Amino acid sequence: MPASNNHSEILWPFLLYTVLVVLLLVLILSLSYILGQRHKDRQTDLPYEGGVQQTGTARIRFSAQFYLVAMLFVIFDVEAVFLMLWALGFYELGWAGYIGASIFIVQLVVVLIYEWGIGALDFGPDGLKIIKAMKKL
Repeated sequence: MPASNNHSEILWPFLLYTVLVVLLLVLILSLSYILGQRHKDRQTDLPYEGGVQQTGTARIRFSAQFYLVAMLFVIFDVEAVFLMLWALGFYELGWAGYIGASIFIVQLVVVLIYEWGIGALDFGPDGLKIIKAMKKL
């Protein structure tokens, strides 16, 4: 019997928090609906992004090079996060952390040189060069 009582003592703050969040959500959405502007102009339904009017369709084909560059960006961005965390804990990690981070940076440089060598970083018009290089692998 005491175990279930302890369980309810732990659970009620979460239930209270959930109820408060739902009530706040309903309040904000209701106020937005009641106080929001309602107008129908000619320009209301036109898409507008960054001050440039739409001139064509958004359904265009991207080359494989675009996706390759996007993947490279994500990979190096995640690696930058790892290095940033290492920098934050630099003093606590000591020499072992320094050596580990140095090995990691050397691996990044090797991968960067490899990608440069196969032409993955060429932004020129010949996107077929990358596809041919990837087929060699």
